Amino acid sequence: MCTAATYKTRDHYFGRTLDYEYSYIETVTVTPRNFPFRFRKTENLEKHYALIGMAFVNENFPLYYDATNEKGLSMAGLNFPGNAAYKPFEEGKDNVAPFEFIPWILGQCASVDEALKRLKQLNLVDISFSEDLPVAPLHWILSDREKSLTVEPVKDGLKIYENPVGILTNNPPFDVQLFHLNNYMNLSAEVPANRFSDKLDLTAYSRGMGAMGLPGDLSSASRFVKAAFTKLHSISGESESESISQFFHILGSVEQQRGCVHLGGGQYEITIYTSCCNTDKGIYYYRTYENSQISGVDMHRENLESSELISYPLITGQQIRMQN
Repeated sequence: MCTAATYKTRDHYFGRTLDYEYSYIETVTVTPRNFPFRFRKTENLEKHYALIGMAFVNENFPLYYDATNEKGLSMAGLNFPGNAAYKPFEEGKDNVAPFEFIPWILGQCASVDEALKRLKQLNLVDISFSEDLPVAPLHWILSDREKSLTVEPVKDGLKIYENPVGILTNNPPFDVQLFHLNNYMNLSAEVPANRFSDKLDLTAYSRGMGAMGLPGDLSSASRFVKAAFTKLHSISGESESESISQFFHILGSVEQQRGCVHLGGGQYEITIYTSCCNTDKGIYYYRTYENSQISGVDMHRENLESSELISYPLITGQQIRMQN
């Protein structure tokens, strides 16, 4: 499964983990303004905002997992099995396939408010990319530096929620996840006080006992609580180095290690990559399961007036700096 997060210091940051058992050979991909987006059931975008993000490029189409446009609007799609429900084509609507949703929004919207206007006419249609790539059950987080939304296509229709925590995981649906935080309102970063009973002499017996009761398992419900608590209590300086370091620590709190989530058949879910995009500067940072070093791609160092995709393979081998 996966976790997405937002974070703001002087600049705004957006990123996610991709937790899965294997990679599709995704790349950091820049889509310039003149790359033609050919959509299946809605109007094409011949010219649009430039995008940067993580994508599996197939048949010269960037299947974005997460992306940010040159205006700072960001999106990520996360697995939503058992709940995602797409609709048939509907006349009078903007009929968009799920794999087109990120470029369709980011290509033409500069803010969450602009995206909201587009979402009112949206119909996410049940169309797969190809026979080999069936439609994926997803929901999305959509963010700028001021606000975040969660977009969920369910049987009752398209649900749009304000996302005050700037966090998204997987199941259950977002409104249930948000309500679930009520169960943890007593959590604190401070040293715990004895509220169990005044008849017992209970004391904090070691350092590091803040956040007692914070869930630590890897279920999506627990990751939502842990990532939200970690993000909302995070403190860092405002420099780029301090900000991105803190962002990777936020998502590091919910990373999945090989061996902890067995899927059967000798397969294990791991955090394939973790990303952090400075949405104000258009710099996309990432690290991978085997490579703890942070690597980066700056979209503004590319020719954004081009009509060709620009892709950077991930540096997956461990980078170790010897000091002697």
